[in-house]
Amino acid sequence: MNAAVAVIGESDLADRVCAELSGLCRIIRCADFKQDMPEATDLALVLHDAWHPSVHREAEDVLQSAGIPWLRGFVAFGEGVLGPLVRPGMPGCSRCADMRHLIAGRDRREIWGLQQQLAETGGIRRDVWASRSGLAYMALLLAAESQKLLQGERSRLEENMIFIDMKTLSGASHCFLPDPQCPVCGRLPADSAEGARIVLQPSPKLGGGSYRSRSLKDLRDPLLKDYLDYKTGFLNSKMFDLVSPFADVNVNLPMFALDEAAAGRTHSYAESELTAMMEGLERYCGMAPRGKRTVVMDSYRNLLNRSINPADRSMDTFVLNPASVGLYTKEQYERPGFPYPPFDPDLPMEWVWGYSFMREAPVLVPQILAYYNAGSTNGFVYETSNGCALGGSLEEAIFYGMMEVVERDSFLLTWYAKLPLPRLDLASSGDTELELMVNRLQTVAGYDTYVYNATMENGIPSVWVIAKNKKPSDRLHLICAAGAHPDPVKAVKGALHELSGMMLTLDEKFAAGRELYERMVHEPSLVREMEDHSMLYGLPQMEERLQFLLDENRPLRTFAEQFKPAPGHSDLTDDLKEMLKTFRRLQLDVIVVDQTTPELRRNGLSCVKVLIPGMLPMSFGYDLTRLTGLNRVLTVPAQLGYAERPLRKEQLNPHPHPFP
Repeated sequence: MNAAVAVIGESDLADRVCAELSGLCRIIRCADFKQDMPEATDLALVLHDAWHPSVHREAEDVLQSAGIPWLRGFVAFGEGVLGPLVRPGMPGCSRCADMRHLIAGRDRREIWGLQQQLAETGGIRRDVWASRSGLAYMALLLAAESQKLLQGERSRLEENMIFIDMKTLSGASHCFLPDPQCPVCGRLPADSAEGARIVLQPSPKLGGGSYRSRSLKDLRDPLLKDYLDYKTGFLNSKMFDLVSPFADVNVNLPMFALDEAAAGRTHSYAESELTAMMEGLERYCGMAPRGKRTVVMDSYRNLLNRSINPADRSMDTFVLNPASVGLYTKEQYERPGFPYPPFDPDLPMEWVWGYSFMREAPVLVPQILAYYNAGSTNGFVYETSNGCALGGSLEEAIFYGMMEVVERDSFLLTWYAKLPLPRLDLASSGDTELELMVNRLQTVAGYDTYVYNATMENGIPSVWVIAKNKKPSDRLHLICAAGAHPDPVKAVKGALHELSGMMLTLDEKFAAGRELYERMVHEPSLVREMEDHSMLYGLPQMEERLQFLLDENRPLRTFAEQFKPAPGHSDLTDDLKEMLKTFRRLQLDVIVVDQTTPELRRNGLSCVKVLIPGMLPMSFGYDLTRLTGLNRVLTVPAQLGYAERPLRKEQLNPHPHPFP
């Protein structure tokens, strides 16, 4: 074999690897990167008996520009670390691997500080756990991987690292995903109008009443292989909730500043685990732009007046008016300590490109409305994940993003207008699984279930569901949830799964914080966090605020009376197109921002944010109620026959909503 391997580093590990490779290739020894790499080098090995992050950064600079693939081996905190294989110009470098490892770890802040310190001081020469037997084992593995590469075979260190316990010599391989924002190997495209265009494609349903284009069974292997790993994973842990009435699994999405929990609730723990992983991926995409580089920074007025098409000076057809999605009142903005300034049309802010289905054209959207934790400057509202959805196709993601917007809008409109919704007779659903779910919540959890038809003028079946504790106790008394779906039975099932996640699991927390929740009854400004809303309505005395629904003097309605048969389309795109036509007829635009990142695109997944200006956005925190500019809350009750005339603002429900 005439291949040339450069071995960088003066260490016991480097000596051992050279001994293993002698006779197999030509070895070039280098103490560091001060000397130039020979042009004929086929592979570089960066080997140390301790952790030297500054050397690895230097290796990226030198070897990327030289076009030389490389592997590293080192010892840190009692572990031998091998890999990853870095190929110049390809995603997945050592910086990506280190960042995934850092974020997945529990002591990420401390390790980050130590890493900076080592980079400044040069670190130690040898880790205390760098034993001879451990280094010998590492050398054997590195030599074997090097030989594979030199023979043109695939290495198991591509997007992988091997960690070896230097005390027991037990080892394991851990995969990582390239970081699309990596300053070394990231290649994010610039956000653009052309890239935002959406042409709907066929998205055949799985069949059997499913509204999905890909099954969890088909997604299982890529989800578990690519995303869940306690050491270097995009998601780094899972927990089975054995208290909840249904199979409830939580996975953790680690980030540098905090951990974000994502939940999956189905009738099997295996499916719930995968569902939770999908939600974790959705949250990652929805928080900040990680799939495209934001490039537009300007004021609303400038964008409005700027010409994209010289023949069309009316820029308003290309820029979303922030006021159309709901702002705060003048009084809210003027409150001492209010966290957001009023919207200023002359203040520059970041904008991203979305697609308007009404205009059939790209549209600029304020970044803070498209990503709910983007860290964008000059934020004027608190945006949530409302309308974010992930799917096995772009069309599926848009469909479920619209369902979420409709669900939350129906819930809030019902609450603020105190709509006396028709109560549904669950026995009339004709669905055995639904009946069993209701019986289980009653028998196992001790809650009765009340379901109401919350369908608004768009005609998409929506439900409001209340679970009421039937036993005197310190448990949550009332729990509310909502659902929306072309099949109303599926809407109810989705809401029941949401309810189950709060049953029995929050009882201790509710009892411990009861004094605070009692204060919230008369001091609504204390309702600040998402959980405060559901905890407040866990108090028995709050039942009177829901009497507009719980009134028992109204007759039960059947599903057949209240809902039309669900469309029988075999392609989800056909359902989506019908909904888009409905919103166009109602003069409500549907705007989609594609949030998909490279991590999802590798497995054919898509994530979007759906905005429907004019519909009520979900907000949490009593002081952050957003209704200004959203006149539907005043007009729709009369349109649906719940009121004789449009409501006045002073008639709206003044209390915090009970959405969980």
